[in-house]
Amino acid sequence: MATKIEPLMTIADWEAMPDDGNRYEIIEGELFVSCSPGLTHQRALGNILFLIRSYLLENSIGEAIFTPGLILSEYSGVIPDIVFFRHERSEEIISGERLAGPPDLVIEILSPGSENTRRDRVAKLQLYAKHRVPEYWIVDPVKLQKPSFPCFGVNADGNNF
Repeated sequence: MATKIEPLMTIADWEAMPDDGNRYEIIEGELFVSCSPGLTHQRALGNILFLIRSYLLENSIGEAIFTPGLILSEYSGVIPDIVFFRHERSEEIISGERLAGPPDLVIEILSPGSENTRRDRVAKLQLYAKHRVPEYWIVDPVKLQKPSFPCFGVNADGNNF
């Protein structure tokens, strides 16, 4: 559920949110609250993370983390399902117990509900594009006919992602 707050909420407000099992995210100063992900969502997350980490064991090019706090600006802090960043960007993106700045890849797994879908397909897509996240994958675990996930590859600059 999106809640309009005036003035805009900041990362300081986000850090002060209660640890009550809800997922609090601030996108461009607007608070979004959702409940804990369900079993279908968590199974999809586990399967995708397993595939990525299996690849990374053989190809140590970076790190994949699930549900990190990701700060993109003073008014935007989100909790994506999975992020990946290359090793050479570790010092630039890791900030204490959070990530600060755009990772190389963000994966969001859709949860049931039109508000959840709209947040991932519209608000977060716009947010990640604004902050120049190179890759954004949206996974719909309900519509998957078989486990088929994109593989890592090489971007236009010739770098692994």
